[in-house]
Amino acid sequence: MADGDGLGEAAVAAASPAPAPGPSLPLGWRERLRAGLAGTWASLWFVVGLGLLYSLRVPLRLCENLAAVTVFLNSLTPKFYVALTGTCSLISGLIFIFEYWYFHKHGMSFIEQVSVNHLRPLMGGTERSISESTSLSSNRESETTRQNLSECKVWRNPLNLFRGAEYRRFTWVTGKEPLTYYDMNLSAQDHQTFFTCDTDILHPSDTVMQKAWRERNPLARIKAAYQALELNNDCATAYILLAEEEATTIVDVERLFKQALKAGEMIYRRSQQCQHQSPQHEAQLRRDTNVLVYTKRRLAMCARKLGRIREAVKIMRDLMKEFPPLTMWNIHENLLESLLELQAYADVQAVLAKYDDISLPKSAAICYTAALLKTRTVSDKFSPETASRRGLSTAEINAVEAIHRAVEFNPHVPKYLLEMKSLILPPEHIQKRGDSEAVAYAFFHLQHWKRIEGALNLLQCTWEGTFRMIPYPLEKGHLFHPYPSCTETADRELLPTFHPVSVYPKKELPFFICFTAGLCSSTAMIALLTHQFPEIMSVFAKAGYHETSEAHPSLRTSTLASHLDSLKGQKIHGQDLSLSSLSDAF
Repeated sequence: MADGDGLGEAAVAAASPAPAPGPSLPLGWRERLRAGLAGTWASLWFVVGLGLLYSLRVPLRLCENLAAVTVFLNSLTPKFYVALTGTCSLISGLIFIFEYWYFHKHGMSFIEQVSVNHLRPLMGGTERSISESTSLSSNRESETTRQNLSECKVWRNPLNLFRGAEYRRFTWVTGKEPLTYYDMNLSAQDHQTFFTCDTDILHPSDTVMQKAWRERNPLARIKAAYQALELNNDCATAYILLAEEEATTIVDVERLFKQALKAGEMIYRRSQQCQHQSPQHEAQLRRDTNVLVYTKRRLAMCARKLGRIREAVKIMRDLMKEFPPLTMWNIHENLLESLLELQAYADVQAVLAKYDDISLPKSAAICYTAALLKTRTVSDKFSPETASRRGLSTAEINAVEAIHRAVEFNPHVPKYLLEMKSLILPPEHIQKRGDSEAVAYAFFHLQHWKRIEGALNLLQCTWEGTFRMIPYPLEKGHLFHPYPSCTETADRELLPTFHPVSVYPKKELPFFICFTAGLCSSTAMIALLTHQFPEIMSVFAKAGYHETSEAHPSLRTSTLASHLDSLKGQKIHGQDLSLSSLSDAF
């Protein structure tokens, strides 16, 4: 989940050699032959079935049975058709409601999903590449999938809030849970990765904390942290847990983190002295380094929240100098936000010059901050009417291009910056280019856009122009890889249920939803017309029957014969009906 991990996987995927074209030729020939034979066999079975049905038409009495069915349908009253069409309308309406609910909840059609995943394998419908163009397109899709692998990972939110002092207070006020179980489970995995190691079994307090990070109940975790402090008053991870989850104010959080820093620095110096003795000591040094960096970063965030912004900037700069390899914490994004609060735009530009590099992973904070700096130079004098008359200047073009670049990376952010969607507390983890990242960015940076005069006006006038440049964002991007299709699923897991997840690009309604809606409407209309105008509808039904009879005289003859057979032995006015008299009558 770290930045470095995502970048490494992308590099490995890009560097993996492509398969040699030579050996693939015989395989494609065999596949084409197999596909051709499969199609031939299917056609042959169809012809055999038709021939068998034609040869058995007399023993099976197909014409007589069809005539009997026609007589039965012709004798039905309009009430039957009203009941039939009403039932069909009800069933199709229920299917439509379920399909629509399932589509809005999961983003796909239930019938389509069942057909693709379950019915197609039973029918032998495995899709194979028939032509070379199809195989090449599948290769391009696989390459795109490998390129988007790093972007579909879930990343830690560098600006995540404190559970006890911020998230829990939100729950107390609103009664809603701002964090999902999936998000908190990812945080528990992060804590076990950063704050535990193999040598914890040698220290009773660390053993207790190892169990505490696995606990699901917050009260059990807090109780375990106090037990660890009873065993060892210098247990830094215990202070971290209490600061994150028990403290209810930022002042209390800072106090506990200062105690964690004092204990963590002492343990870190001790680990440095014996790091080369064994691999276990090296692992312990890595764990103590993570504890120290995490504590200092959270202390910087406390200083930022308490208004001591220059102190926070100093702590972050020192951390970036002292531990440059630890880019997984994304401390530069914390630094960018603090510098924007100080309005130190030259320093912000210097940070962007270092981290807005093509070889480094991008984020909404980097792309939108770069757009904000370029917008700042022209936004105070920008007017849509003036720009339409004289055209855009070079600086305005650069600002618009920066906005388009940012919107292409994350198209969900402008709706939050322009307050077209309501904000919620950001989650502890985000999906890059997704709605969760947009919430996290706008939650902290909306005030910086409002502070610059005209910045939101320029954003409002230009951000939708990005979508004209990338009409098919899932297939081809302009400055970035195609937009990953996995963001919606991850965002629904990361964001609370009371927040409507933003989806990009907007999905068209599946075929089965439109089909069931049309079927429900048409059958309901037929049922209503049949109920209100039974005579007219019966005329239409008989007209259709007579057209069918005229088109198929044999069917009419067989129908007449069935009528005669049914009338044998009956009496009219006390006289027996013979076959000759009936024939004369007809």
